[in-house]
Amino acid sequence: MNQSSQPSCCQQKETIVLPSYTGSACCGSGVGETRTSLPHLDQGFVIGSVSTPAGSVPRVSSELQSRDRWGAVKARWGVGRMDYAVDPGLYALGNPDRESPVLVSANYKMSFDELRSALPGRDLWILALDTKGINVWCAAGKGTFGTEELAGRIESSGLKEVVGHRSLILPQLGAPGVAAHTVKKLSGFGVRYGPIKAGDLPAYIDAGFKATSTMRLKTFPFKERAVLIPIELIETIKPTLIIAPLLFLLGGIGGPAGFWANALHDGSFAVLAFLSAIVGGAVIHPLLLPYLPGRAFSAKGLVLGAVVAVIMLTLQGYDPSMWAGRLGILAWLLIIPAVTAFLAMNFTGASTYTSLSGVNKEMRWALPTEIGMGLSGLIIWVASRLIA
Repeated sequence: MNQSSQPSCCQQKETIVLPSYTGSACCGSGVGETRTSLPHLDQGFVIGSVSTPAGSVPRVSSELQSRDRWGAVKARWGVGRMDYAVDPGLYALGNPDRESPVLVSANYKMSFDELRSALPGRDLWILALDTKGINVWCAAGKGTFGTEELAGRIESSGLKEVVGHRSLILPQLGAPGVAAHTVKKLSGFGVRYGPIKAGDLPAYIDAGFKATSTMRLKTFPFKERAVLIPIELIETIKPTLIIAPLLFLLGGIGGPAGFWANALHDGSFAVLAFLSAIVGGAVIHPLLLPYLPGRAFSAKGLVLGAVVAVIMLTLQGYDPSMWAGRLGILAWLLIIPAVTAFLAMNFTGASTYTSLSGVNKEMRWALPTEIGMGLSGLIIWVASRLIA
């Protein structure tokens, strides 16, 4: 069967039949037997099926369609993020046979799409674990990309009947959740850990399943940090919709003019200052992460926030000769770095630089500091309004 015969998504879906061999699908209902459970064929990205002793396995292409890319864009912006998943189970990429490699992935669709799109012209099987729509690395930490799920998915997919070998290729980032020796004991399948990046899989497979040292190194370049910015911004929308109007109205109290005149001048600045802190923590911090001083993300955020605060205060033009001006300057030198540092600390969940113990240690001192700075700054700012 030639790879060039693979239909596009706009063509009629086709069924490929594997050569028959001794064995039966694990679909009985007797004691100790597991009923075969295969993914649905009516998923939008499925282009056909492969008939196997375990049943009809969905067939997918390495070529992503516009709806796949649009789905990834929406997920990046938090739209349907928690439901962006494929059915767990066995899939066929290209025209695999019983000796084709089996690659294991998460059922988070972005992970699944990245894997298949990295393997054009390849014929292999993809076993998607039920990670509850979470990517491999996070799922490994949470336990959903784990030993029991892998062993159970091997049985429920009928994989033993589909392939003649007993070898799996797992992503290296899934290793924390999987005990390879236990998988071997429970299922009879041995585990190999492939490279970190899906893009290195063709070279890894062609080299006889051997990874170079570069393939084992996890980097966090500018592009990978940048694509995480949208979801960081989305997380700030709800609190901003509450805080921004309050700051605008607080800017109306006191001051040299009437309430609404004060609000338009000082309240508007307060909103812009708060938004600048958000941009600093959720946008500038990820982009400049390796270059900001300090090891702790909150420390990096405090430094960045101080720079942002100085820029904003320069634009506002507070009069340091007056007490109201001095207090206003002090207030925003506390508020902006506190907000920026808090958002910078949130980025630890998306970074390759951090560890759970390090994050816990940082939060013990950083969170109280940020809260104290923010509340103190707010009180000082309100006081500066009253004496203006």
